[in-house]
Amino acid sequence: MPREKGQQVVARNKKAFHDYIIGERFEAGLVLTGTEVKTLRLGRASLADAFATIDNGEVWLRGANIPEYAMGTYHNHVAKRNRKLLLHAKEIVKLQRVVADKGKTLVPLAIYFKDGYAKVEIAVGTGKREWDKRQSLLERDSNREAERALAARNKGMRRA
Repeated sequence: MPREKGQQVVARNKKAFHDYIIGERFEAGLVLTGTEVKTLRLGRASLADAFATIDNGEVWLRGANIPEYAMGTYHNHVAKRNRKLLLHAKEIVKLQRVVADKGKTLVPLAIYFKDGYAKVEIAVGTGKREWDKRQSLLERDSNREAERALAARNKGMRRA
């Protein structure tokens, strides 16, 4: 059977962009069991409460919810278990140095399949304060209004 090509997104962490200022991003492999892969292929996963930690030189994904496989037997996986992430040693050392700074954390942004392999996109995030969140909401709203006005203006010009 030929290997899959391309990228298929399973889950995105939309809350991360609201709660954190996203910095450098990394792509990590994900160590999974068979039923976890089957559940991900069905598009069922949640990264809402997920985060990543570095313990003893290994990166772990914690709090990610991959529900049990519906057709699984007693070999089914635990939904919220810790999952190991696969990164190069140099990347792990770099992440350790960055996360050592106060206020920095590792935030998972997405789970996806890339050429048939399960991957996680993690990023170094700095927590936003309440006023940062309000500021980014105001900025997004003003950009939307500007785009609407520009679209309405362009639409009016075409008729004339």
